[in-house]
Amino acid sequence: MTAYMYETMYILRPDLNDEAIDATIGKYQTMLKDQGASILETQHRGKRRLAYEIDRHREGIYIQMNYTGPGGAIAPLERAMRLSDEVIRFLTVKQESDEPLPEEVEEPAEAVAAVAASEEE
Repeated sequence: MTAYMYETMYILRPDLNDEAIDATIGKYQTMLKDQGASILETQHRGKRRLAYEIDRHREGIYIQMNYTGPGGAIAPLERAMRLSDEVIRFLTVKQESDEPLPEEVEEPAEAVAAVAASEEE
């Protein structure tokens, strides 16, 4: 199973209190972890004015999650967000990265050289 790096940005209703915001963030983090993803970073970007009105809201609370995981973890997360009353918009983007993911880290050069040297003998 190959893991990829993803970023999900979602906007919560502006009338939620801090406890409800924290509970919603925790719910989506737990959902991803249950699907085999690992959370790299979650940023609470605060309340901002929307470019246009969404569901009679002029402001929203922006949350950004960066994580690695299998592609199958995205569909259940987005379905839960689509059905949620707290989330007014969301977007998930697959990140292109030249850096290897944690589970794809290559062996150190010394170990590769030692193996190659032992095979030559």
